[in-house]
Amino acid sequence: MTTRQRILRKLVNLYPPFLGAGIRIKFDDTANKVLVSMKLTWYNRNYVGTHFGGSLYTMCDPFYMILLMDMLGKEYIVWDKSAKIEFLRPGRSTVHAEFYIPDETVKLIKKEVDEKGKAVPEFVAQVKDEQDEVVARVHKYIYVRKKDTGK
Repeated sequence: MTTRQRILRKLVNLYPPFLGAGIRIKFDDTANKVLVSMKLTWYNRNYVGTHFGGSLYTMCDPFYMILLMDMLGKEYIVWDKSAKIEFLRPGRSTVHAEFYIPDETVKLIKKEVDEKGKAVPEFVAQVKDEQDEVVARVHKYIYVRKKDTGK
């Protein structure tokens, strides 16, 4: 992991959308996992007393892209392509989500890029409450291709 990556991982908790929603982020030392949590507070509670849907999505938004960028390296372009969130039950307590990309998945993505010129893998994260009940499910589609080398 580069010095820049280490600094960004420490500062990410100060990013205003995360800070404002009460979202806490912990990058695992393995570089392929992120743990995110969000307490239910007055500033992320909606009219009916549960987590704002937007806050639930915000806590899930960038992490698959960030992990994939770090794991693939600088020779790849990695962008969020699309996303979908399913709200399954009200979030009435602290919620958490884990974002994990196995090394084998990265190998398959590289293979697909080599064969087809690009890949758009789907990743699914589950947001769970304190009782480990699934509150929301987020589907992220990430666009991946190799950078043009200009040769």
